This record gives sequence, C-alpha cells and structure tokens, in this order.
Amino acid sequence: MANVNPANRRRRLWGGERGAARARAVPIAESPVLAMHEPAVATDEELAAQFAELPEDLRVLMSRVQVNYSDREPVLQWADTGADIDTWREDYPYPQRITRAEYDLEKRLLQIELLKLQQWIESTGQRLVMLFEGRDAAGKGGTIKRIVEHLNPRGSTVVALNKPTDRERSQWYFQRYVAHLPSAGEIVIFDRSWYNRAGVERVMGFCSDAEYEEFLRFAPSFEAALVRSDIHLVKLWFSVSRLEQRTRFVIRQLDPVRQWKLSAIDLASLDKWDDYTAAKEAMFDATHTDLTPWVVIKSNDKKRARLEAMRHVLSLFDYTGKDVQIVGTPDRRIVVPPDEAR
Repeated sequence: MANVNPANRRRRLWGGERGAARARAVPIAESPVLAMHEPAVATDEELAAQFAELPEDLRVLMSRVQVNYSDREPVLQWADTGADIDTWREDYPYPQRITRAEYDLEKRLLQIELLKLQQWIESTGQRLVMLFEGRDAAGKGGTIKRIVEHLNPRGSTVVALNKPTDRERSQWYFQRYVAHLPSAGEIVIFDRSWYNRAGVERVMGFCSDAEYEEFLRFAPSFEAALVRSDIHLVKLWFSVSRLEQRTRFVIRQLDPVRQWKLSAIDLASLDKWDDYTAAKEAMFDATHTDLTPWVVIKSNDKKRARLEAMRHVLSLFDYTGKDVQIVGTPDRRIVVPPDEAR
C-alpha cells in the first residue's frame, strides 16, 4: 500500500479540513452495532480480498465508521460519536429525509394504485416497458423491489441481464433485449437496459467508438418503433451525488447481505465519475426525445425517490379506478427533466 497520509485520504473523500476532522474515529471492530450483524456470507479470505481492492480513502474510512439498522435500512455513522454521515444532503432539495411512518403509508397507497394500473394493463392488453438506469448504488434495485412487491408476478417481469455471452456478442446489439419485450397485458422492467452501451460499455472501453456512435444514432429510432407498436416506454435515470455514492459503497462492503452488490466495475467507477458524467450527458443529448423522454429521479433520499418514481409512472396513465388524490403530481424538486438535473 502506498505511504499516503491518512488525513489527506480523508480530505479527498469528504473534502477539506472539516471532512478530515470528522473522519477521525475508533476502529469499526469496536462498534456495538456491527457486533449484532448476522453471520457474514463471505469467508474471511474473500472479505480481505474485497477490502484490498477498495481505494485507499475508502479503506481508511471503513476503519472509522459503523452501520446502524434502526430504521430497517442501513445508515452509515461515525463510530466515535454515533452521528449519521449525512452525505445524502449534498445538492439535495430537502433538509430532512422523509420519515419512516410517512414513507410506509405513502408506499402502501401507491402500491395499491400500481395494482390498479397492472389490472388495467392486463384487462386492456396494454404493454409497458420501464427502463431503470443510473449510476451504481443510485437506488434502482430498491425502487424496482418496491414497485413489484405486490404486483401479480404472472404479469410483471424484472429483467436484469448478465454480461453478454460470446453468442450474444455476435448478434445485433438490441437482439437480447427484444427477446424480453412484453406481450399484451404485461409489464417488463429492465434493471439496466440497452443503455449499458451508452454508460458502462463506453466508459470502461467494452465497446468500440463506432459501436457507441451507432448506438446513439439508432437508439431513438429503435425506441420510436416500440412506441409506434403501442408499447408504453418509461425511461428513468436515478441520480446520486458523488459523496453519497461512496457512502453507499462503504455500506455495501460492510453489510454481509449487500456485499454481492459491490463489483469490480463498481469500484473502478469511483475514479471515473467525470467520465460517467460525460457519458450520461451525451446519452441525454442523443436519446431524450419528445416521444421517448428521460426523467431524472434525485435519489440521495432513497425512500423519497422510490415514492416519486412510483408517482411518476402512475401519473402517466388514466387507468380504471385511479385515485388522483393519492397519485397526485410528482414532486418537481425530485422528478426533473435532464436539462434541470445538470
């Protein structure tokens, strides 16, 4: 390991002398909260290997924090004071997170509306595709989980594809996604989609410049064809701030049931924030159209983001039995067009 002053590492992660001072805390092994964790899923050797792959500033941070589960979701805290690490406040329009009680009530009411939407889709033979995109740890998976939680699984599918096989790489790029498009009465949710080519493939060098440029040129036509075929297409981009993303990565490394979410690609993305930003902006410029627009969900507060993503989807349809008072209007401080999120 390089001989770098730990205080300098903390400054890089949290910013300035104040951030470095806040990071001074006791080792995580002394945390009474973490002592109550479930047994780890990974072996000690596997955990050590994962830890070694982390950037040095995160390794330093991890020795000084603890995870609190009192709200049923992990919150990162300074181990010496028990104070929350409030990176979620970065560039966020609200001074406080939504409360658990308010979230649980609204979630249940909106989930009932989602069931009405599904029943309408089934009874009228509609087809709905939702694309969930965004940076790593932006909250896509958690939102999808709450959307489908009470839906009839026979009429709703979540598609989360692995990296393409050799056979799939030899096919037309969109071919493996087309195979999962819905039939009449079905909802299909893509947990990452064909936009992999505009994001991770572009930034990590998994596609050529020609393949990338062809994707940006063709994607709007492909999506227009879906809409002309009477498929409803909803495109959601989940936006998380840089510091909050790092906080969530630390939680993933520390929490045994979330370690599977932290991949080598995730770790590599920490040093490519600006590259991913440039790729995102180019993607919006090329593929945000009147027919198939993007919507950005500000997701530093994950619970609020889940509710507003549900509300946005419900607001798009005039389904049978819709309760307009419950659905309301999406919060324009959280749900914004791409040009207002830059």
